[in-house]
Amino acid sequence: MCFVLIFAGTECLLLAVMAYDRYVAICNPLHYPLVMSNRVCILLATGSWTIGIPVMIGHTYQIFSLSFCRSKQINHFLDIPPILKLACGDTFVNEALVYTVAALFVLVPFLLILGSYSKIVSIILKFPSATNRAKAFSTCSSHLMVVMLFFGSGIIAYLRPNNRHSEETDKVLTLFYAILTHMLNPMIYSLRNKDVIMALRKLLCK
Repeated sequence: MCFVLIFAGTECLLLAVMAYDRYVAICNPLHYPLVMSNRVCILLATGSWTIGIPVMIGHTYQIFSLSFCRSKQINHFLDIPPILKLACGDTFVNEALVYTVAALFVLVPFLLILGSYSKIVSIILKFPSATNRAKAFSTCSSHLMVVMLFFGSGIIAYLRPNNRHSEETDKVLTLFYAILTHMLNPMIYSLRNKDVIMALRKLLCK
């Protein structure tokens, strides 16, 4: 669980950093080499990991420092709420911390991504040439797809009404945003590579 939380939390921050990168590339293309220099990129990536690792290790420690007196079997995997249900005593503070960490690592990056893309879309729509608009949208397509898969499945999992929750659906959604999205990342990001597209076309033609 510690590793899953570290990777998921860091991914949220990195997706926000990537949205900022797209914003600078499309909205301020002349300043891009200066604003997103190698040093800045390294600092942003390192910062995401430096924030994500200690916070999530502390979060995991805090959850597993609870007393567990019920069944040790969990009809779930990789998620915090099913574990908190097995804890003895008052878990209010733990649940409050879960929501705080979720707000910092999920809500804030998601709002930053939305803000970046609202600016990007408004700029792209002002481009006079349809070719330039298509090229700009293709720059963002891979990142947008990953954002929709990752945040979309997470939002559906956590913001559904309680009366519509089922353990099986929760498990599938958790599996989707915790594992499958990350497995699809290399494929999604490589779809803009011309060699990969040609290889896929040859494979499909066969």
